[in-house]
Amino acid sequence: MSKDSQISLTADQIARLPYRPNVGVMLLNAAGDVWVGQRKDRHKNAWQMPQGGIDKGEDARVAALRELEEETGVTPDLVEIIAESDGWLPYDLPHEVVPHFWGGKFRGQEQKWFLLRFLGTDAQINIETDDPEFSAWCWQPVAELVDKVVPFKREVYARVVEEFKTYL
Repeated sequence: MSKDSQISLTADQIARLPYRPNVGVMLLNAAGDVWVGQRKDRHKNAWQMPQGGIDKGEDARVAALRELEEETGVTPDLVEIIAESDGWLPYDLPHEVVPHFWGGKFRGQEQKWFLLRFLGTDAQINIETDDPEFSAWCWQPVAELVDKVVPFKREVYARVVEEFKTYL
């Protein structure tokens, strides 16, 4: 049994936890479809856009480009930043999984989202990175994006699509 699986938190304790600072990347190809990956650490379909934590003192834009490269192999020279979310978009993890993520220190994540245009070719995408997070990937039509993600991320994904709709 891992150390964090022994943590037990009440709903009130979870509600008092902070959000983990995070970035998300909506990567568009030339056809206007969005890159999504199938999470490697889940037993059921858990598709998501690239995202990850912001290191202490790291700029959110720098973190977004770093996370994109770490998760997809897509380097900064292969993308153009089109837009970023006006604010931070939070989401809560389901209560039953809070103790198992980040040592039970966060209730969920608060994300700054970036819309990027992919300028490369599919052959330049490589999910077999140093620490692979995805088992598969595809280009998803924006209209189908929200329905394909895990339920607890659907609201924030809908807000990302709404925020970037003038560019999609």
